[in-house]
Amino acid sequence: MFLVGPMGAGKTTIGKLLAKALKLGFADSDHEIEQRTGADIPWIFDVEGEAGFREREVQVIEEMTLLDHTVLATGGGVVMREENRRVLAERGLVVYLHATLEEQLRRTRGDKRRPLLARGDPEQVLRELVGIRDPLYREVADIVVDTDRSNPRIIARRILGQLP
Repeated sequence: MFLVGPMGAGKTTIGKLLAKALKLGFADSDHEIEQRTGADIPWIFDVEGEAGFREREVQVIEEMTLLDHTVLATGGGVVMREENRRVLAERGLVVYLHATLEEQLRRTRGDKRRPLLARGDPEQVLRELVGIRDPLYREVADIVVDTDRSNPRIIARRILGQLP
């Protein structure tokens, strides 16, 4: 199972709950990129730019989508590359954790680990990202779940109830 969605949607938190409930492993593609590089994502963005980060992400997604018995939380921009969308759709069940713009703003306020939000007005940046990425999340998703104003455990139960 692969979780996609915007920053602040709860992919890591909900992914861990799903993995526990399903007795599966849990992995996070952003965490894996940080482990492999020995640097955090803001540093990678500073040094290599978004394009460099996305290249690393393609390789990690290619490898991690082959893991058996694992719930994989992906980075918010994973859908920006067609090859990532194809691999996710072909190799497993994709769950889109949808969060409204207002909820994303609330959840990411003051978070210094979000390099895309450091480049200007966070609301404007998130609005642009939603416009670009929401259709791509929906394109790849098998299940869409709204995460606004809900406890992560409730969201995880909702997802479990929709599994084939």
